[in-house]
Amino acid sequence: MKPSLICCSLLVAGAALAAPGQDRPQDYAWSMPMQVPAGAGIVQLILPRDVYLHASSASLADLRLFDADGKRLAYAIGAPPAQSATQRTAIPARIFPVTGAPATGDGLQGIDIRTADDGRLLSVSTRAGTAATTATLQALILDLGKQTQDKRIAAMRFTPPARTDNYSAQVLLEVSDDLKQWDAIGTTTLNWLSNSDTQTLANDSIAFAPRAFRYARLSWQAGEPLAFAAITAQAVSETEIAPARASIVLQGLPGKQANEWRYATPLAIPADSIALQLTRNNVVLPVTLGVYRQNSYVPRHRLPLRHQARPAQGAYFDPLLSTTFYRIGLDGKERISGDLAMPVTQTGEWVLQTATELQLDASDAPALRLGWTPATVVFLASGKLPYQLAFGHSNAAAVAQPLSQVAPGFKTDELLALKTASAGPLHPNGGAAAPARVTKDGAPWRLAALWGALLLGVGVLGFFAWRLLTQMKQEQQEQEGQQKSEQQQTGRQAMEDGANRRGQRPD
Repeated sequence: MKPSLICCSLLVAGAALAAPGQDRPQDYAWSMPMQVPAGAGIVQLILPRDVYLHASSASLADLRLFDADGKRLAYAIGAPPAQSATQRTAIPARIFPVTGAPATGDGLQGIDIRTADDGRLLSVSTRAGTAATTATLQALILDLGKQTQDKRIAAMRFTPPARTDNYSAQVLLEVSDDLKQWDAIGTTTLNWLSNSDTQTLANDSIAFAPRAFRYARLSWQAGEPLAFAAITAQAVSETEIAPARASIVLQGLPGKQANEWRYATPLAIPADSIALQLTRNNVVLPVTLGVYRQNSYVPRHRLPLRHQARPAQGAYFDPLLSTTFYRIGLDGKERISGDLAMPVTQTGEWVLQTATELQLDASDAPALRLGWTPATVVFLASGKLPYQLAFGHSNAAAVAQPLSQVAPGFKTDELLALKTASAGPLHPNGGAAAPARVTKDGAPWRLAALWGALLLGVGVLGFFAWRLLTQMKQEQQEQEGQQKSEQQQTGRQAMEDGANRRGQRPD
């Protein structure tokens, strides 16, 4: 058989096993309808809790978005973007006029400043004995009060006295935290211009880069000093908006050991916090939490614990964290241990071990609470409505795309402003069988199919090689037999020719 025919046979056999079928909504065990805002092109969706409880892949490789015609929608998946809220607060300044001696960059000359123990400014007065040829206004010292760490001052606004029609002056603003060292942060020209119709054109504020300070000093570089009726500072603060969280409470079952409890866990949950819900009051429970692994597994994350020997074969307990949970009554109130933050951990089963002398019976078994931050899906709202979210397929390959291919050219603020879709109730798909086995990312089944195709190809190749060798051996035997027959026939012919020559010889 020709080698080209053998290669064709291998390709056909491999393609028959490796070619994926059409991706259809009914191939997935679970689905959720989605409501998409009208007119939205790029939409975001915070993955519902049910997706993590029923997905068949730790990496959510089996997640799909379909339109009404069963067409798959392109999407990207990732951690929710960090968000913050900006708050602006007006802070009225307490104003202290400085008369007589002018202010300088090295401090106030001939000025006595009194402050309270908490830093509150009490008074500013001309020092006794200081020569003061004039009592005119030279500067203003402002007390903005003690600010919180998250607040920054970004601007100052000035209100002129009543019946101030036209005014213009160039001012210098300096700031300080101790009334000794002053930093100049900006200059501006303040002016108010009024016409006969009592319309006023005003430049009444000075803006600068946000910074924290308590005291300010305003002095004049040009124009007549003016005792403003009010001065207000504009403070800005950035408050981080915590992303949406999800949690699940797991009930434990007794483990192999007397002091051990096991908690079956959906594999897709990327748990980053953990807690125990104790059933009784006045309980202090030191525990070790971990997972059972095979000795060939090397964990990615682990909190530092004492070294423990691993068995040469089989499963072993891998402790991930050790802590103490408690529930204590105190004066009619309860003090309860909260959630403990930890590196993201995904496992099909959590194991809790207590000290041997602290065995718990079934009625006292604590519940395990896991918390995580759901991922955000960004997708292109194309195709026919309504859309549905499908998941629950152990053999599904990942189809998520990079964000740059789903929302090309979108900036961070544009992504934060995307309209948000919502998901409806969870529905089992009638024609879809639940996956027989939950895998980490669907790869083992695809790898098994690939190895199956490879082994089939090797078998086919071996069969054709055996057939080819058999045919070659038969042809060689036929050629050897033919050559032997020809040699025998040639020998007989030579003997006959010799006998004929002897018979023709004269006596």
